[in-house]
Amino acid sequence: MSKERLAILGSTGSIGEQTLDIVRRHSDRFAVDTLVAHSRWQRLAAQATEFGARNVVIGDEQYYASLSEALRGSGIEVRAGSEAIREAAASYRSDTIVNALVGYAGLHPTLAAIQSGKRIALANKETLVVGGDLVMAEARRKSVDILPIDSEHSAIMQCLEGEHRHNIRNLIITCSGGALRNTPIEELGSVTPEMALRHPQWQMGAKITIDSATLVNKGFEVIEARWLFDIEPQRIKVVIHPQSIVHSMVEFSDGAVKAQLGSADMHTPISYALLYPERAAEAFESFSILDHPTLNFAAVDNAKYPALGIAYECLERGGTAACTMNGANEVAVAAFLAHKCGYLDIVKAIRYSLDNAGYTSCPTLSDYDDANTEARNLARRYLKID
Repeated sequence: MSKERLAILGSTGSIGEQTLDIVRRHSDRFAVDTLVAHSRWQRLAAQATEFGARNVVIGDEQYYASLSEALRGSGIEVRAGSEAIREAAASYRSDTIVNALVGYAGLHPTLAAIQSGKRIALANKETLVVGGDLVMAEARRKSVDILPIDSEHSAIMQCLEGEHRHNIRNLIITCSGGALRNTPIEELGSVTPEMALRHPQWQMGAKITIDSATLVNKGFEVIEARWLFDIEPQRIKVVIHPQSIVHSMVEFSDGAVKAQLGSADMHTPISYALLYPERAAEAFESFSILDHPTLNFAAVDNAKYPALGIAYECLERGGTAACTMNGANEVAVAAFLAHKCGYLDIVKAIRYSLDNAGYTSCPTLSDYDDANTEARNLARRYLKID
């Protein structure tokens, strides 16, 4: 049997590195054709050499010369820039795309991969947050499978195996509450990036860790679930679950609730997406329920986490609303990490952008691009940054 050829977009990030762990373990099943990174050219060169990639793309063009020099004589094709990433996603030389890019940058490559008929393992939640209606319609048109890598959506997918859709009552997405779960609301104004980056369970990139603290990430997961599972927003619930052992649940019409449990380890949902409908023969990390005798759940404090309500509002509005939320959030989180604004300014910038942005009810891809640009400009205006 020929190996499945992978293109891994965002290969030097947390999800990308763990995807390559799975390739190492299943070298008889997978081959790496293309690797894409934003700026970590040294790590990208090392990955390409180890896995025998035929192509690499560096998103930030200033590193093209350094990457080319590092791979001189290897026979590996080196390209740079956003258009090269899109073309890599569409290339006939790969069978499956793992999209682990961060932010809006993941939308165009996902659509390019869909249009070329590839299977997609999706970690870039912004693809569906920004353009879920457009993306899922195109995936249906091209008969393309989109398999979620997010642990919450992977859990829901697993809980729905063998079930009839008409029996679904609610999807229940869990969240840890992030690094600031135990921080009183009156102290949030003095939160620093270093404090918000101390996630109690998951080891993730900086942006998603901040998004977990604000619950923007969970709001985005609600939007993502709406499109992945074609379910009404009011039937998607969010609960705080500090232990991060129950990754999500599905409630059925007869009152039964199915849950998927496991360690806070992304290898499991990544391997589930890559190997589906099979499962890995062994776990990366062993799990025993006896090590977790107490599991707690609580309602979300909407006053402490207003971003979750804003995400539901964006779903209700539809159109370009969620795209505006995402663009403003990306700017605000980057500013917060650079100590250019306060923690509470993140959600304030989102609110300002939504209140002042234009709106398109039935957007095209070009409309999403315009809404993204406008949202970023509005957020910068609110935060008074260049």
